[in-house]
Amino acid sequence: MADLQSKLEAALTEAVAAALGDEHRDADPLVRPSNDPKFGDFQANLAMGLGKKLGAKPRDLAEQIVAELGDAGGLLDRPAEVAGPGFINMALSAPALNDAAAQLQPPTQTSAAATPEHVVIDYAGPNLAKEMHIGHLRSTIIGDALARVLTHLGHTVTRQNHIGDWGTQFGMLLQHLIETGWNPQGDHRIADLNTLYQEAKQRDDNEPAFAEAARKRVVALQSGEPEARAIWLALIDESVRHMNEVFTRLGVLLTDDDLKPESFYNDKLQETCALLEQAGVAKVSDGALCVFGESEDAAPLIIRKSDGGYGYATTDLAAVRYRVQEVGADRVVYVVDHRQREHFHKFFAAAQKAGWIGEGVRLDYVPFGTILGKDRKPFKTREGTNVRLGDVLDEAVQRAERVIAEKNPDLPADERNDVARAVGIGAVKYADLSNDRVKDYVFDWDRMLSLEGNTAPYLLYSYARIQSIFRKGGVTPDEAAGFAIDVSESGERQLVLKLAQFDAAVASVGESLEPHRLCTYLFELATLYHRFYESCPVLKAEDEPTKHSRLALCGLVAATLKRGLDLLGIRVVERM
Repeated sequence: MADLQSKLEAALTEAVAAALGDEHRDADPLVRPSNDPKFGDFQANLAMGLGKKLGAKPRDLAEQIVAELGDAGGLLDRPAEVAGPGFINMALSAPALNDAAAQLQPPTQTSAAATPEHVVIDYAGPNLAKEMHIGHLRSTIIGDALARVLTHLGHTVTRQNHIGDWGTQFGMLLQHLIETGWNPQGDHRIADLNTLYQEAKQRDDNEPAFAEAARKRVVALQSGEPEARAIWLALIDESVRHMNEVFTRLGVLLTDDDLKPESFYNDKLQETCALLEQAGVAKVSDGALCVFGESEDAAPLIIRKSDGGYGYATTDLAAVRYRVQEVGADRVVYVVDHRQREHFHKFFAAAQKAGWIGEGVRLDYVPFGTILGKDRKPFKTREGTNVRLGDVLDEAVQRAERVIAEKNPDLPADERNDVARAVGIGAVKYADLSNDRVKDYVFDWDRMLSLEGNTAPYLLYSYARIQSIFRKGGVTPDEAAGFAIDVSESGERQLVLKLAQFDAAVASVGESLEPHRLCTYLFELATLYHRFYESCPVLKAEDEPTKHSRLALCGLVAATLKRGLDLLGIRVVERM
């Protein structure tokens, strides 16, 4: 499609030069797929810019360009048409479309980026010593999808799980455990830690003396106090075990090798403060080291507290310096919820002022909205506590198993269980990723598990349906890949054009960091496939060449769905 689009752009460039003069040859043709058959296959919007530049009506200019364009050297089925204020609609000729179809290949594991970058992605990042809850879902799966997409695009991706293992919550928990004689050598599970954390939080909220001792305990931990460190290590071990268990169920790529906890930067914090102070970026105010914005009336970024302790702003600054200067990042991506927007604005500015962000290095904050219940309030249990992520995944699989049993009651139990895991977990992930990430969304079991609409079950069923065709036809996808594609029907035409847009859809995610763009593409592809299936018989085609052509199209759709879903971290199933 890129080659076909570039040929159209070249033809338009020549038409502009012929119609308006060679000095306008540099006008951007602005050719885009139209995605609507009634407008043709492609639409160009160059007349708008030329109209503004020349002081002429865009529609008049478009008509002059179309007159010179003709059939664009055989690329067009009929003369281009001018629509609206000056859009140029173009329909491809059958030979041009078949040439494009012949160039289609199943998506590969990686592409070759025009300018490869080293991208560091900071995502997941749960606070330890308590169970992961529904609030940890979005950072984890959005970050995972972006890591997969950027790797596919040919970039070097360093995944970093910036877990919270060093902050205020640990001082609070450590103080409570020390006072109650907790034994770090005991057999402790995450549910136990959850209860202990809630007890510590209640004390911190209601006992001023305890709260003060907890703050001092943070400083003691950061200074290496043996008793605090021994308990802290026991908490970390169980927390990481639990976290990895959840990551495995979600199918995300993070491993222990990707752990870069807050504690990793502990020996860099003092130097970070000193460098900021030396550069004149930070100064002492009321005993604390602060970075002020343009207005000193605004709340500053506190780098070192008045009691000598460090906060997560210090860690974030140490981390970005490490990622750019030592890891060699060209781009650092932070997948963190929208409530941290002001913090990221401040610490990005501080890092820039300190001279730690070289020319050409990008810092991208990737905010996301909140998961809401049906009451449109943050998703909680009836008791008002955070919903445990493990419980959500359990229920997703159970509900999916009921859907699968109803859809295909003859599926063997073992296979049904495996399919339920793929569909259930995939449904939860896709429901999240298919929404514009900056917006809140309502967690709705019925909608996310529906076999209709823009859902994972719909896409997974589409893939499984194609595999069923191959099984019934006694043909493998590899065999079908060798068949020639000959496009004649509208349904075939639309599939070829949509298949050719896969690379552009993935590239748009890599630039915008918005996974829902890929979800939209996959849903549109699956929808077009179902229309094709209804209007263009495959196994009962009128002749063998047509049957082979349509099997080849089916294979390309299946491979594209599988690769696209894999980039979202969703596993396909062969039967549903």
